[in-house]
Amino acid sequence: MTRAPLFGLAAAAAFALSGCAAVGPNYHLPRNAAANAPAAQGAFQEAGPKTGVSADPLPPRWWHLYDDPVLDALEEQALAANTDLRIAAANLARARAVTSVAEGAKEPEFKVDAMAERARLSGESYLLSESLPVMNLGEGMGGVSYQIDLFGQIRRSVEAARADESASEATVGVVKVTLAAEVARAYLTQCAAAEAIDIGEKAIAVDTRSLDIARRLKEAGRAGESDVTRAEARLAQVESLVPAQRARSRAALYRLAYLMGKAPADYPREAQRCTAIPAIARPLPIGDGAALIARRPDVHVAERQLAGATARIGIATAALYPQIGIGLSGGSFGLLKDLGTAPANTWSIGGLLHWTIPGGGERARVRAANAEADAALARFDATVLGALRETETALATYAEDHNRAASLGEARAAAEREADEVRAMRKAGRSPLLASIGAAQATLSARAAETGAREAIAMDQVNLFLALGGGW
Repeated sequence: MTRAPLFGLAAAAAFALSGCAAVGPNYHLPRNAAANAPAAQGAFQEAGPKTGVSADPLPPRWWHLYDDPVLDALEEQALAANTDLRIAAANLARARAVTSVAEGAKEPEFKVDAMAERARLSGESYLLSESLPVMNLGEGMGGVSYQIDLFGQIRRSVEAARADESASEATVGVVKVTLAAEVARAYLTQCAAAEAIDIGEKAIAVDTRSLDIARRLKEAGRAGESDVTRAEARLAQVESLVPAQRARSRAALYRLAYLMGKAPADYPREAQRCTAIPAIARPLPIGDGAALIARRPDVHVAERQLAGATARIGIATAALYPQIGIGLSGGSFGLLKDLGTAPANTWSIGGLLHWTIPGGGERARVRAANAEADAALARFDATVLGALRETETALATYAEDHNRAASLGEARAAAEREADEVRAMRKAGRSPLLASIGAAQATLSARAAETGAREAIAMDQVNLFLALGGGW
């Protein structure tokens, strides 16, 4: 039989053997996993009527619900330049390279060696008593080898690498989801601070006027020192609130710059134009538990880590069995002038078996791999249950803050009606000036309380979208 058919027969046998079933378990999500529980798949417990939410699917870019072009632009800029996202993308590229390395083990390995030298060989090495002449020697050799993946060690390694790559890809999603929420939170904080500053400055103007009136009444003998002191204390208290809001505004702007991959001096000036808290004019679309589990990127990460841990059981199990390979090599070695001639040519073909007889250590590695898979399943279940808990908590908080804001809105409207009535009576000469100022102060206090409640609602919305895993 000639060399070519012989190698072809060996290669065919090798590929046939490599198609055998791999040892270790094939991955599938266990039926008793938390994600498969009926209670995890249905509607959310807190998504009842009059809670401000709907079962409609969550849009991928949930921040568009605010209908705010500035926020939309900030989100896109952050997604394009954020440093944490760049780190996650680099880690994904590394994971893809590792997958390519693992897949490369399935391919034949080629090797080429060449050498040329002028040398005098030892006569003693050839059992000669005389010295040998100086010679021009050369060598040209080539070979190919292939590991037969009889027990699936390579296949399981590829499965593990692909699972790690998918987990890295989902980790990019985790960063995107968190980033989208952080950008929205910083922007809404700036808007809320600007609105609070406006209310505070108006309150300062009203309280300054109230203090001026109290002083004039005291001079006229119609008010006491305590009235002036009380007005001074109220003014000082209101004045103390504005600097804190200004600091909060600047901190939010610097936070936006950081999230967008910029220095603080390059904070987005357009965000300063927002002077009122954006609102969503429709019920929040939240979907259901099944959609949440399918969408949350951290659930994807945990599931892919479970798949990788399962594949590594096969890797550890395959190490108990022999490694089998075949190889073919050929070339020419001798005097340079004789290279390529029959006396200098050489070739070989054969198989290789390498087996480390398994002992307690190898079997312990299999048990360790099984234990790691059990731990990965527990982490997956914990991630699913945590996602459901976070969403239910966010829904409950949002519903209660929504009710609170509605009540404070009614209080603000009532204060405004009272202020209108007092102003009308003042114009008719039936109400003193201090009553009008008091009504204005009450209105501003009610507005400040309602603004705080609307800010809480806006933050609740962001927390809910974060819990739902939207934005990737």
